[in-house]
Amino acid sequence: MPFCPHSVSLKWIEPTSINYRLRTARLRANSGDLAMANSVRVAAAQMTSVNDLAANYATCSRLIKEAASVGVKLLCFPENFSYVSAKDGDSVKIAESLDGPIMQGYCSLARESKIWLSLGGFQEKGSDDAHLCNTHVLVDDAGNIRSKYRKIHLFDVDVPGGMVFKESSFTEAGRDIVAVDSPFGCLGLTVCYDLRFPELYQQLRFQHQAKILLVPAAFTKITGQAHWETLLRARAVETQCYVVAAAQAGKHNQKRESYGDSMIIDPWGQIVGRLPDRLCTGIAVADIDFSLIESVRTKMPIAEQRQPFEFWEAASKSSLLKMASST
Repeated sequence: MPFCPHSVSLKWIEPTSINYRLRTARLRANSGDLAMANSVRVAAAQMTSVNDLAANYATCSRLIKEAASVGVKLLCFPENFSYVSAKDGDSVKIAESLDGPIMQGYCSLARESKIWLSLGGFQEKGSDDAHLCNTHVLVDDAGNIRSKYRKIHLFDVDVPGGMVFKESSFTEAGRDIVAVDSPFGCLGLTVCYDLRFPELYQQLRFQHQAKILLVPAAFTKITGQAHWETLLRARAVETQCYVVAAAQAGKHNQKRESYGDSMIIDPWGQIVGRLPDRLCTGIAVADIDFSLIESVRTKMPIAEQRQPFEFWEAASKSSLLKMASST
């Protein structure tokens, strides 16, 4: 998969007059400048991982250096960044604990470039030799693992016109919601297929006060064409969060192909960072504008207006009782 000739993409699409002048001024800043006050520069990587740990590590190393050179403070990699198997069972065979040499190599890259890394999902060794955990790992700029999230929703799907996937046959599902405080605000950690389950993102925003939602993914070509952008923008709008979505792209082997189209979306649902080529290897860059988050949330205060789960549970029971009494 070729690298984008100019893979650093700084793209703003203004949805309304909200903070128009402020955001336009930021756009005009040179790409090498450090993030300005009340904002931070982040990036979503795009790559085509293969069944070669060393080759994938080299690609990630190059992208990390590129991101650091333009002032990125948080770089997000896609699901399966370190390895995509060509044969069934290979992912389980290479799975390691987080203190093993594979993950520690990526921690070293974070430390050397002084950049935070979102790495997920990683093939973390499971509770037995037949299973792994699809784990999203957050590493700080000193190379320390700050937190980990194990994918809750596993991809057991018969893709229309495509392959049949059974992720649960070799993957243990996670059970914990993970939100992490960071210099960039509260980060909500998810992985790929989680994107189709809005309850998780509602919890991250309204129970854990997330401001940035991280969605490393490897959507198939078919599902990506149909739903990828729509789902990402919906999650951004309904939570009033930034969404950073790093994607696998292109053909990994003869059997597997990913959709690509890494992007960053603001709390108004607009795409503010995107690569010029849906399939190339590179990074999409945007400045997270914290004043925009507060502006959107203040002008449309859905956190105060939404009803809690207990309300809907009671309303549903009441409706069922009325239906029963009328028959």
